[in-house]
Amino acid sequence: MKPLFAFAVCASASLWAQSSGVLRVDHYVTVKSAVPSIAGQTTSIYVREVVRPDALRGNPAPDKVALFIHGAGTPAEVAFDVPHSDFSWMAYLAQAGYDVFSMDMTGYGRSTRPNAMNDPCNLTTAQQGLYIPQLLTKTCEPSYPNQMTTLGSDWHDIDAVVDHLRALRHVDKVNLLGWSQGGPRSGGYAAQHPEKVLKMVLLAPAYGTAGAATPPAQVPAKGAAFNTQSREEFIANWERQVGCPTQYDAPTLDSVWSEMVASDPVGATWGTGVRRAPQVTSWGWNKDVVAKSMIPTLLVAGVHDKQVNPASVKQLYADLGSKQKVFVDLGCSSHNAMWEKHHLLLFQASLEWLSKGTVTGKQEGIIQLGY
Repeated sequence: MKPLFAFAVCASASLWAQSSGVLRVDHYVTVKSAVPSIAGQTTSIYVREVVRPDALRGNPAPDKVALFIHGAGTPAEVAFDVPHSDFSWMAYLAQAGYDVFSMDMTGYGRSTRPNAMNDPCNLTTAQQGLYIPQLLTKTCEPSYPNQMTTLGSDWHDIDAVVDHLRALRHVDKVNLLGWSQGGPRSGGYAAQHPEKVLKMVLLAPAYGTAGAATPPAQVPAKGAAFNTQSREEFIANWERQVGCPTQYDAPTLDSVWSEMVASDPVGATWGTGVRRAPQVTSWGWNKDVVAKSMIPTLLVAGVHDKQVNPASVKQLYADLGSKQKVFVDLGCSSHNAMWEKHHLLLFQASLEWLSKGTVTGKQEGIIQLGY
């Protein structure tokens, strides 16, 4: 299938840290943007690599390159490479011999952010009120009155990074791991480019069976360009999803939030410090699309998730066309399962899936873990 967009890409990389027996390498993939507000401009996509030093001495096995795709708010390196205890999902897979990458979409983390995201007038009126009088004297009309990115521009960014990794590591296909909005980002991309995707692992993937198959008539859609989240809002959202004792601990939360603010130096100066993220338009990943997907897929849902209903993830499992598919019902877990007490059950399941195509020895079916 032909790609949605043409792009030019180059890259740079720098080695910056070694811990727990793995290296971390920064890459920047240069892309001609498909984000509507900056279409055609040259932008940079931040890619983090986590890998064992010995794995850099030669090309990885054809099935051992993995790319993490983030959700609607949290940048990928913050979500998947938590520098506390054993909560780095990326390091877990790297220690098992995988060459592991994550990427920030345009508008997130350390990737290029469109200038419209620096203007608090482009928030909703309600969110603008949070920054009076520190940033604004009163609520104001937006300078860019549209949602910032689209699922199509996300797929464009992913394709640039996937092709970069295929060339960099001399492999035909990569494994995709997505969280939340990373579900339609990963799954929709894989539906268009099955020749480039080996397996998928999707944690709490957003899914609508009757979602639009094509872009809306107006792209981007009218609406706030971006949103913010404070530490207090971050904690409140997590707390409402706690359903069992010691589901998460304060040091892990502190580590995640510290990394979140570090990934957004501008947002760190707003109020007491916030993370900014684009509003995105979505389409193209519905029942008809997933029914045609033959890519082996592991789906995971935390039983206490109140952001993506576990029932919708189970429906996605039923709708998937692939015969190699497993749904894991993860006990004592929320939308943030990778930062919680059963994170190693999640990590272990993902490793078994990527390496063997099974979870607890099964290549198809519904499995409960952590109960």
